[in-house]
Order: sequence, then structure tokens, then C-alpha cells
Amino acid sequence: MIDPKDYTFSGLKDETVGRLPGKVSGQQFVIQDCENCSIYIFDHSATITVDDCVNCQIFLGPIKGSVFFRDCKDCKCIVACQQFRTRDCRKLEVFLCCATQPIIESSTGMKFGCFQYYYPELALQFKDAGLSIFNNTWSNIHDFTPVSGENNWGLLPENAVVQDYVPLPSSEELKAVRISTDATRSIIPITRGRRQKNSDESCLAVFFAGDYTTANARKLIDEMTGKGFQLVQTKEVSMKAEDAHRVFQQCASEFIPLLEKGPVVALEFDGDGAVEGCQSIINDVFSGTKVFVSESKASASQDVDNFYNFADMQMGM
Repeated sequence: MIDPKDYTFSGLKDETVGRLPGKVSGQQFVIQDCENCSIYIFDHSATITVDDCVNCQIFLGPIKGSVFFRDCKDCKCIVACQQFRTRDCRKLEVFLCCATQPIIESSTGMKFGCFQYYYPELALQFKDAGLSIFNNTWSNIHDFTPVSGENNWGLLPENAVVQDYVPLPSSEELKAVRISTDATRSIIPITRGRRQKNSDESCLAVFFAGDYTTANARKLIDEMTGKGFQLVQTKEVSMKAEDAHRVFQQCASEFIPLLEKGPVVALEFDGDGAVEGCQSIINDVFSGTKVFVSESKASASQDVDNFYNFADMQMGM
């Protein structure tokens, strides 16, 4: 029998509590009426509700469905989920990975950044929760109750340090989890999202399904960011032949046979010389792999628009 008490943190004050990997295993979890606590769920779950929490630091591992924050204030969070929602909250700072558009309602002083975290079990927890590490719309917030002339939300500073917001756990039990908050080790690629772009040149690269798709995409991200280009956004999505014609235009026939193997992973980079930089890395590092990459600066912005217009429609954004 499952005892709901094992999946609840309620009425706690000045405590550090959590659940280790394997201890939640896809159940739902409830966090309520906690004050000045540090709470860590190092596992995947079905859904999580966080109600009436004040001045807490909260880490929530991959959530298959929704996370709902209600009547919370002054909390700092790291969250990965399919759907993110807040109601009647104020001053929440969230490092977020969310597969769909995050929604805030009757909430003020909300700040968002890109999810940045690693521990050895996390990649498998994303899989178990049915979440792709490449589908993260953390900065594309929908405010259900906008107030004219005011902004209820904004982005965290680009150089925000995760541990300054949600420190590593101090309790002996939770110290067993081997955490890194180093950007280069993050399970989720760090994207710029809606932040101001540094350049008007972008580049689209698309990897096709296979055994090494994730590793290849990560390698290209590392190589490109190592050369000073920026990763704007990423997407993992299934494509059909007609989608390929729309996105890949005259090269479509070359890529259509690869679509049946599974979803593609697309990466958008930004920076002066991004197209040339990306092409040369693809030629040097991925010579045996079929990759779509923008041909020129002129065609690249159209590639990006074509792909993301298609992907957003696919995902009902």
C-alpha cells in the first residue's frame, strides 16, 4: 500500500528535507504550509502541488505532468516538468525546464532562468518522466492575468548562480546525491531563450534519430559555445515528409528517409559567423553523420523560422 504521508511534506519550519533517487518513483507529491525550509525531490514524480509555502528553497526533479504553485511567496526553485503553473504567488525565482508554455496567474514579481543541474540519476529520471532534455520553453511565459503598465514577470540575470538561489543540501542523507550545478555539466542544455540576441546571424542544425543523437547534439553545443556562439533554443520533435519539405526545402529528399527512425533534434545558434562556424564543426567532427545545417546567413533566419513555426504547431504552442 502506498501511504500518502510518504509523499507529503506538510507544516514544516526551518527544516531541510527531501527524497533520494528511487524514493518517489513516479508517484504524486504534495508540499504544503512550509516555512523557511530547504526541500529536495531528487526523483521523478507524476504531479506536484506546492501550496502556502514561504521563504523556501525547493528542488523538484522531473515531473511527468504538472507542477502547481499556489499562494507561495519568496521561494527559490529549480523545477523540471511537462506543465508549470502558478496562482496567487509572489516573488518566486525559478530555474525552469518546461516542455510547454509556463503559465502564471494572479502572480507578481516572478523571475525565470534556465534549469541548470546535474546528478548521475537525473538523465534517466527525465526519460522515466517522458520529458526531452531538448524541449524547454522556460522563458516563454504566458501571464493569464496581465495588469496594464506592469510586468508581473521577468528573467533572472544571465550570470545568476544556481547555488546562490537553491544551495546544495546540508543534511547527511541528501549529501549522498552527487550534484553539480556547473553549466557545462547540466543535463538540460543552457539556452538563451527570449533574452536579447547578440547578433543578427543565426544558424539551424538538425540531427536525425539514431543511437548517438543526444551525444552528437551535446557535442555540437559544446563545440559551438566553446567558440563563443550562443545556444538560443533547442527542440526534439517528430517530422513527416511534408514537414521536411517545408523546413528543409530543396534538401528535403535527402533527409526524408531519416525521419522514420524517430524524432529530430534541432539547435539554433546565434553569433556573427555562426553559419560558417557550425558548418566547419559539422565537417570536422561529424563527417560520417547526416546533419542539416543552414547554408548561408541569408537562408539561416528563414530556416530557423520555418523549423520553429512547424515545431510550435506540432506541440500546440
